[in-house]
Amino acid sequence: MIDHNAIAAALESVRDPVSGEGLHTTGRASARWESETVDVVIEVGGIDPAQRERLESEVRIALSAVPGAARVRVLLTAERRQGPRLIAIASGKGGVGKSTVAANLAIALARKGIKVGLVDADIYGPSQPRLLDAQVKPEAHEGKLVPVATPSGVPMLSLGQLVKPGQAVAWRGPMAGNALSQLVDAHWDSAEVLIVDMPPGTGDVQLSMIQKHKPAGAVIVSTPQDLALIDAERAIDLFNKAGVPIVGLIENMAGYQCPKCGEISDPFGQGGAEVEAARLGLPFLGRIPLAIEIRRASDAGTPDPAPFLAIAEAVAAWLNR
Repeated sequence: MIDHNAIAAALESVRDPVSGEGLHTTGRASARWESETVDVVIEVGGIDPAQRERLESEVRIALSAVPGAARVRVLLTAERRQGPRLIAIASGKGGVGKSTVAANLAIALARKGIKVGLVDADIYGPSQPRLLDAQVKPEAHEGKLVPVATPSGVPMLSLGQLVKPGQAVAWRGPMAGNALSQLVDAHWDSAEVLIVDMPPGTGDVQLSMIQKHKPAGAVIVSTPQDLALIDAERAIDLFNKAGVPIVGLIENMAGYQCPKCGEISDPFGQGGAEVEAARLGLPFLGRIPLAIEIRRASDAGTPDPAPFLAIAEAVAAWLNR
């Protein structure tokens, strides 16, 4: 089995011809691997052809020395994205608690020392202003929006901050895509990661996100029940076809403990997302219970990310691999 630390060390051993730092530190190269094959993408914007050829050769040599890496495939691209890495929080259908997961995961990552911002890309049903108690209109500076500070410490932007409360957003695809771009291309300053709360399904907003602001990875949220898992698989298929790595699956609303008798029940089934993750060969990030404390904290705009810390640990490890 290929070790992610060995991959990181191999990339770090190759110097970025622009900065002189290791490729892992600068983020100029990113790698994925499956079985004995390593695929690496090198962003070569601003590098002359001779340097590109030499860099490709050095990366091949370094990665070929990693134990278990029998095959190394290299792709050169001149499209280098500046700014924070995007992690899409997605689901195949609505009603699975995706927005609650996105808010709590962002806060949990921030408590781990990661500089995080939150984008509410659920254009037609923005709920993050309520979840993070940030129902104020953002200001603009030099033609770009300035993220709104929240009590949780995670800055965020949402279309819900730009329209009147209760106002319907009846926009066609291009308008929704333009709105999404304004939220992503904002003054995120020192943010390292943007958690993007995607709308449910596989429609125009998802396609606009992938085409204009390709995420570094996607986290899929589902309840344990079969109907939710069927739609979750469609979301996974969309990201797979677009070349967006799946960070893993989260099983939300997994089990309910009666506050009076303590008995555990499973109104949405049990373990479905974990089984689906295993079937698809994807990481299972963990379960979140159907808990009244989470609902109350979310409605009050004071999320408590304690139940999400283990999942945040897994996502942080994926980001650092």
